[in-house]
Amino acid sequence: MTIGSFNGRSHQAPMADMNVVPLVDVMLVLLVIFIVTAPLLTHSVKIDLPKASSSANITKPEHIEFGIREDGELFWNGEKLASSDLGPRFAAAAQQQPQPELHIRADRNARYESVALTMSAAAKAGLTRIGFVTDPAPAS
Repeated sequence: MTIGSFNGRSHQAPMADMNVVPLVDVMLVLLVIFIVTAPLLTHSVKIDLPKASSSANITKPEHIEFGIREDGELFWNGEKLASSDLGPRFAAAAQQQPQPELHIRADRNARYESVALTMSAAAKAGLTRIGFVTDPAPAS
């Protein structure tokens, strides 16, 4: 830092010292933090865990292909179904172990009401795994 004077002849070089006080302050704070937290990280309880090996059980539950056409026709795994038979079929499927997945394939122009009623009946019967099947082809 240069201090100006009224004498124009004396030209001093700028001061080239770096202020390290903030750096030292930050380092001391970090040191205190590490000193306080280090004992907390090393505190553990030694236990002898049992050893076992197994392979992954990759069993996929069966699924129900449920179709809804534009005109309201219902299909259970390709078999035509009356709407009055929905409750008993869903209740029987909900009792199975493992519980099957319900894959709903609704027609593009199917009424939302019929899809919502189907989902409601499945949920009331106890089916918890409900999904929609869509066509992955890009729309043009």
